[in-house]
Amino acid sequence: MWWRGALAGFVSAAFGLGVGELVAGVDNDLLSPVIGVGNKAIDLVPVSLKTFAINTFGRNDKKALVVGMLIAIAVFAVGVGVAAIRRPWVGYAGLTAFGLLGMAAAVEGRTGSTADAIPSLVAALVAMTSLMFLLRAVRGRPRPTSGNPVGEIVASDRRRFLFLIVSATALAAGAAVLGRKLQSSTTAVADRAKRLLPRAAKPLAVAAADVEAAGLAATTPFFTPNKDFYRIDTALVVPRIDASKWSMTVKGMVTKPLTFSYEELLSRPLIERDITLTCVSNEVGGQLMGTARWVGVPLRELLEEAGAKPSATQVVGRSVDGWTAGFPASVVTDGRDAMVALAMNGEPLPFAHGYPARLIVPGLYGYVSATKWLESIEFTTLEAFDAYWVPRGYSKLAPIKQASRIDVPRGLATVAPGKTAVAGIAWAQRTGVSKVELQFDGGAWVEADLAAEQSIDTWRQWSFAWDATPGRHEIAVRSTDKKGRLQTEKRTAPLPNGATGWHAIIVLVNAS
Repeated sequence: MWWRGALAGFVSAAFGLGVGELVAGVDNDLLSPVIGVGNKAIDLVPVSLKTFAINTFGRNDKKALVVGMLIAIAVFAVGVGVAAIRRPWVGYAGLTAFGLLGMAAAVEGRTGSTADAIPSLVAALVAMTSLMFLLRAVRGRPRPTSGNPVGEIVASDRRRFLFLIVSATALAAGAAVLGRKLQSSTTAVADRAKRLLPRAAKPLAVAAADVEAAGLAATTPFFTPNKDFYRIDTALVVPRIDASKWSMTVKGMVTKPLTFSYEELLSRPLIERDITLTCVSNEVGGQLMGTARWVGVPLRELLEEAGAKPSATQVVGRSVDGWTAGFPASVVTDGRDAMVALAMNGEPLPFAHGYPARLIVPGLYGYVSATKWLESIEFTTLEAFDAYWVPRGYSKLAPIKQASRIDVPRGLATVAPGKTAVAGIAWAQRTGVSKVELQFDGGAWVEADLAAEQSIDTWRQWSFAWDATPGRHEIAVRSTDKKGRLQTEKRTAPLPNGATGWHAIIVLVNAS
């Protein structure tokens, strides 16, 4: 009979979660049980585990977490169901604890809203009620015996049990699907689809063809398509915000707090800039970076209008889900084009990249600057507030470090002998790259050909015509910036403020 208890526990938990998702979908201000617990898990797990997930799963790290959570819930529910066969109170207590965990995660989450606990509460009540009915079907009707006057368990009504299992499973799946569909906010999708962004006050010219190095354009285009742009954040589910109901505030140490609607931001003079973004989790030679053409409102203008006080030394961006990033206020006025971005590569920001608005600060790693799904900008001091990643071991100040990467050929690739293109990218943001050099098999460094520079805030492509000879070869790359500073050879991990070291690959050349 244990397998029936296992089914009862599993289906009860699934039914509860499905209804919880449906309740969360009825009101988009509520938090689904899975997302609430998932967000809390993201906040609590060690940085080393987060780094492992990013390096292992890349842009699929959130999906991996959800799958892992669902497996853990399934195992727990099965155990509760088996135990409840003889001791029903164990099952009810287990599901109660499960519900309390979801409620606590929601209430203590980044937004801290008590109402967020409602879907988890409903999920727990539905799960317990379902388990009660399923256990009755499992246990069947008691039959008194001489040795047990109270009665003993006899064969359960299989048909009734299976009917309840199938019905609950179907209802759970339907509720979950409908809930997720409601949470996806079709109104937000429709609102974004109709948006036509105005042109920047001074639109940029189309990038010249010579910004892409020969032999590299086919694998690493200068501009990263939106669908391929890396996404590393702590949002378990991408927020879908209806821009017609959204607003952004500028507050804190200012003389005049401001609030802007999406339409008000669109009506302002906008700037257009090409900027490369880099994730602090990017390992040497990693792919967690991309270049896009951004359109937005200069952050400097908002600072001036709000009247930021001279004593304000930090700008904090806060997301709609409570995530925060902070950077020195001085970067807003030092000449770089920090902005509240509204568009990316010629279209409104994709939902995954911050629609309706996000912060972009050239030269700073994303974890201190690139707040997506922006809700507020607060002026404070560096001493008064630590943004999300700082208490977790990352540095408060995080300028992007000079680096270079080999993209062609790939590591461990096999190539034919003769002229072979070796190509890649280098970056030294806020300064620019002046030289890229290659080393073959530990020999003398040779200079590569640099493609044209689009701006000091973007990566720069390079290429080299290598006369490949048969055998196993190691190729290393390093760059020099426009101030004559050589990229450091010392290898360091991404924690606490970005990886360093020369990128090197092994290439195999056929004998013929």
